[in-house]
Amino acid sequence: MHPRATSGRQRIGFGPAVALYTGALLGPGVLVLPGMAAGRAGPASVLAWAALVVLGIPVATTFTALAVRYPSGGGIAATAERAFGPDARTIVGWWFYAAVPLAAAAAALLGGQYVAAALGAGPYTATAVAAAILALVIAANAAGIRLSGRVQLGLIGVLLTLLTISLAAAARHLHLANFTPFNPHGFAAVARATAVLFVGVAGWEACATLTDAVHRPHRTLPCVTAATLVVIGVVYLGLATATIGTLGHVAAETGVPLYAVVRSGLGPAAPPVVAAIALLLTVGAGNTYLAGAARSGATLAAAGDLPSWLAHHTNGVARRSLAVQATATIIITTAAIHWHIAPGQLMQLVTVLLAAVAMAGMVAAAVLLPTGWHTLAALTGTAVTAAVLGSGGPHLLIPATVAGAALLWRATRHRPHHIAQPAAQAPALPAGRPRPRMHLPAPARTPSASTVTRPARQPPNAPAPARRRRRRRRKRAARRH
Repeated sequence: MHPRATSGRQRIGFGPAVALYTGALLGPGVLVLPGMAAGRAGPASVLAWAALVVLGIPVATTFTALAVRYPSGGGIAATAERAFGPDARTIVGWWFYAAVPLAAAAAALLGGQYVAAALGAGPYTATAVAAAILALVIAANAAGIRLSGRVQLGLIGVLLTLLTISLAAAARHLHLANFTPFNPHGFAAVARATAVLFVGVAGWEACATLTDAVHRPHRTLPCVTAATLVVIGVVYLGLATATIGTLGHVAAETGVPLYAVVRSGLGPAAPPVVAAIALLLTVGAGNTYLAGAARSGATLAAAGDLPSWLAHHTNGVARRSLAVQATATIIITTAAIHWHIAPGQLMQLVTVLLAAVAMAGMVAAAVLLPTGWHTLAALTGTAVTAAVLGSGGPHLLIPATVAGAALLWRATRHRPHHIAQPAAQAPALPAGRPRPRMHLPAPARTPSASTVTRPARQPPNAPAPARRRRRRRRKRAARRH
């Protein structure tokens, strides 16, 4: 299906839509999550990846159903408002706005680590590459540069090709002995590893913002969701199997597990391949994170959920909101470098915030979608995201603190200026005397949307008003003569 212009707008077809969805899901977590899962569950982390793909199905189908039935550029915040009111919109919007600087900082640090490992350089090179990645994505967003669907399709094609070649080459070095003992830490560790990996399927809420851009969304979006699930599942399971089978227990000890896997398969050709994969994942993800957060911040500011000066646009770019996001990202990146905070720890914070956003969307879907399999999928997604949040431990203080700050802002921002005085009480009437009735005028009828946007129905064959006026003028002229 080819993209075409519809109603003066360029629509994207099946292929570019799958590329955009895959790009939103296949983020920089691929670079670090296999090692984190292996450290928690050992070889059984393959089961955690499989569970992640299976449990991502109800989340994906629910967000797709919401996108088709309630298209909106406001994302999950708009869905939460539709279900629970403006307070829910403020909280969910703040959660997403707070998660983006953490995600962008983690992406830049991961890109720097992988490029430095590919070049055989030290931490100073990693810091310089991370700074260059941040400068590139901030400048691209400030200039209003956006990747089209066709360009994104080409980049995702290159990325998947490189990953396929690397994993196929590493498959020759798989050793079954690395899978024994298979589950040394028990199934509780597998559940914890699945919760850590949740950030790998975070991004399905992008469905709510792409509905207007997809050609025939009612038909295309379900097919796009199914194809994206297949692509993501094959990549994640292949990467997890290659990581465990090639590295064994070393996967949990290295900070660059993908580089070790690719090096075992490609040998001397590994450095440029790994550097290309890292840059494609981190630059693309950072650009998407900051672009989405800048637009989200401007939308929240226009609704009164953030300072109003953030709603300003210049040539279609919310540069003030982008400046806030860029400043926060730089501060977090600098702090992580100074205190030696690993990108994986930042990803855990991102997981908690995005799981809170996803759970809000699931609960709203259970309220808004019709009863049936939609409700079952929404309730299943709610249970999955609640389990992920429950495994957050002390990290749950972050979404709780952000929610409290959002409600405090809303309470101070929307406080009424004038306190309503109690109405004067009517004098009591003697017992047995009927109270006189007040004949109030009928309230003015507010025209509905259908009355405003659609003219009143006319009887069949009714003449046009101008024609009726001309006919009356001719009759009056005939009577005078």
